[in-house]
Amino acid sequence: MGEKHRVVILGGGFGGLAAAQKLKRVPVEVTLIDRRNFHLFQPLLYQVATGSLSPGEIAAPLRGVLSRQKNTCVLLGEAVDVDPQAKRVILRDGAAFEYDSLIVATGTQTSYYGNDSWREWAPSLKSVEEAAERAATPEEARAWLTFVIVGAGATGLELSGALAEIANETLRHDFRKINPQEARIILMEGAPRVLGPFPEDLSAKAEKLVTHLGVEVIKGVMVTNIDAGGVTFKRGDSHETLAAKTVLWAGGVTATAFGRKLAERTNSESDRGGRIKVNRDLTVPNFPDIFIIGDLAHAVDEKGTPLPGVAQVAMQGGAYAVKVIRARLEGQREPPPFHYFNKGEMAVIGRASAVANIFGVHVSGLLAWLMWLFIHLIYIVEFQSRIMVFIQWGFEYLTFSRGARLITGDASSEPPQNPVTHA
Repeated sequence: MGEKHRVVILGGGFGGLAAAQKLKRVPVEVTLIDRRNFHLFQPLLYQVATGSLSPGEIAAPLRGVLSRQKNTCVLLGEAVDVDPQAKRVILRDGAAFEYDSLIVATGTQTSYYGNDSWREWAPSLKSVEEAAERAATPEEARAWLTFVIVGAGATGLELSGALAEIANETLRHDFRKINPQEARIILMEGAPRVLGPFPEDLSAKAEKLVTHLGVEVIKGVMVTNIDAGGVTFKRGDSHETLAAKTVLWAGGVTATAFGRKLAERTNSESDRGGRIKVNRDLTVPNFPDIFIIGDLAHAVDEKGTPLPGVAQVAMQGGAYAVKVIRARLEGQREPPPFHYFNKGEMAVIGRASAVANIFGVHVSGLLAWLMWLFIHLIYIVEFQSRIMVFIQWGFEYLTFSRGARLITGDASSEPPQNPVTHA
């Protein structure tokens, strides 16, 4: 017997993990390579940032998830180059892995639209409350209590709603010098409405729900600068500046360095965001042995409309790539072009409040929120994590408490200048 067909998967996110699991009973040798040793449930990442969940509750060790899959080896490493002619992937540490089929599921990274210097001024939330409590002047305290979220997609809506609930409920009795309920939460969007991919009625409903929580929604504006003092944006022909110590970026995405290198090596065409345009079978033009799935792929549906960068597209793409590989190994006809089955989209706005478009049925409020809870619990990889998240959500719903409110890092570098202390 000859050597088994070698499948190398780059990335252990939704697409890469789905592909690896689907290859369990296929007679191939699978190598899954990721720069982290865990699968991250990214749709709930904002809940870690806002203290609802701990990082361990939305992450699962890749080796543990695939431990019973004897044909799969999980390696820690970061791909930096590829030789498509020699069918070889090169890692940052110099190691090289040969493949017969390559599945690229490395995803994308945050795009600041050419203004990468802004990245410095989009800090985490780990010390904001402490800095405001120790502010020397009311003006400084207001700046620390002003939150600007740039981008009103699902992530922006969910972040702003969570912050509003923290200010109004979770922290209202925790401080003496400041009143967290005076926090100003501003959601900025360049488009004329929030949740652009959603139907217009759900977009309007989402804006109404988040506004009810106290979030200020500013639409039709373009951010022109972010620095230590706050955000400058253009509205019409005028420029305005908001003093804010915390700016959260929920804007677009762009290709990673490896994604750009892959496009260069395969001489592939990319869209404006750097996503590589793939064939209808998710392969790179002229390289049928290289599949790109998930956020890095610019895939289109039957009408030529680009598919959204969501988890379901990545997971279905991973399963489809495996079907093609299996058909080739068995000498069978390859499956028809990839068809994305859109199950809908949803966004949670706050406590017991969400909007959802499920199979064309528009739902909002408590019912949409319950659906959001159920669906997200299903897709968390580990059963133990599902139970922990369910318990944590239930406790928060009853008490308004958030369990993971820890201040970490170097405290000396983060409080404001000239702090004053009170006994």
